[in-house]
Amino acid sequence: MQYTLVQLRQTQISDLEILFQFQLDPEGKQLAAFTSAENADKAVYIQKHTKFLDAPTNNTQTILLGDTIAGSIAKFEMEGHAEITYWIDRKLWGKGIATTALHQFITIEKARPLFGRVAFDNIGSQKVLENCGFIRTGKDKGFANARQAEIEEFIYRLV
Repeated sequence: MQYTLVQLRQTQISDLEILFQFQLDPEGKQLAAFTSAENADKAVYIQKHTKFLDAPTNNTQTILLGDTIAGSIAKFEMEGHAEITYWIDRKLWGKGIATTALHQFITIEKARPLFGRVAFDNIGSQKVLENCGFIRTGKDKGFANARQAEIEEFIYRLV
């Protein structure tokens, strides 16, 4: 489902305050699993993500639903690979916003292959990636800070 009111725009420093609040949600952190321990400290979060906005290998977009910030989506480089990450305000889950935003994002972000990683039990995010043409190509294990345990993650790829 394409959500017609969804738009992307370059993330601004002023967006980070709202995006910080979204990533504090306990259920969201549980599903995302691979979160940063220091993301609970607002000053550290704002400083870190402000640097990301200026990184030449990053493409950081704010997801808008009408005039309201609904989440974020970004491409970043990790170990020489282009990776995707996104976060939607939990109040807006299940409405097709992430899928619509990712469809839009992959038309403006040309890096390929583009990889996505998702916790084994995050079915919603797996569906978002698959609905946007990502193919599951493997799995890995890693320490999930939000769960304080090593868990399996699925690796997706868009060519």
